[in-house]
Amino acid sequence: MYQVHQEGSEDRWEVEALYDLCFAPGREALSSYRLRDDAAPIAQLCLVARDSDAILAGAIRFWPIAVGDHKALLLGPIAVHPTRQGEGLGGILIRESLGAARALGWQRVVLVGDEPYYGKFGFEVLEGLEMPPPTNPQRVLGLALVPDAWRDVRGVVRSGSA
Repeated sequence: MYQVHQEGSEDRWEVEALYDLCFAPGREALSSYRLRDDAAPIAQLCLVARDSDAILAGAIRFWPIAVGDHKALLLGPIAVHPTRQGEGLGGILIRESLGAARALGWQRVVLVGDEPYYGKFGFEVLEGLEMPPPTNPQRVLGLALVPDAWRDVRGVVRSGSA
């Protein structure tokens, strides 16, 4: 049983340690981090999951980005502690945060990841988006939170503001 709640300032260092554990301390050198450099995460969508002993088991963050005149969310990073993987916690964090994003009026989400995993949540490979290099275009995935939200959205992905 997990309690999922919005990430607070008291969670920050534990969340950063979890991301370092799951992705290695050099994770911030990844190209998708260039989109996070000058933006604050969307606090209402950044969630943590703690077990019954209040131990951090997982975390997810979202960032504002833009493609042309279109606002979007960048999902990531998402991490589940290695001892808790395979329990469905990543799916819980994704579904809860996407539901919250819809409720807040966001229309589209993009991430860089594996389609076989994220496809279970409706993400598909996006054509025509230019992520910071080097990003494999086959790993650029999108989800429309409202019908046709990605229709005719093309161009350079850049950091945005909420």
